[in-house]
Amino acid sequence: MTSIELKKRLIGKINQTQNNEILEEMYRLIVNEETDNIYELSDEQKKAVEEARQQFKNGQFLKSDQADKEIEEWLGK
Repeated sequence: MTSIELKKRLIGKINQTQNNEILEEMYRLIVNEETDNIYELSDEQKKAVEEARQQFKNGQFLKSDQADKEIEEWLGK
């Protein structure tokens, strides 16, 4: 399907829907695509990111299978 065909189909669906939540979500997706998505982190968030990076460098992390196993143990499976 070409971009033009896809746009026509989307416009048709947009015109048909009465669901405001869907319209708002579609709008949010389009607006987000147009922006650079630059996020401002608080000092607390920056500190948490730096701490996580340091933990990773020190080998203080779980591989996916290890994490899955621990979660299963926590859930009593």
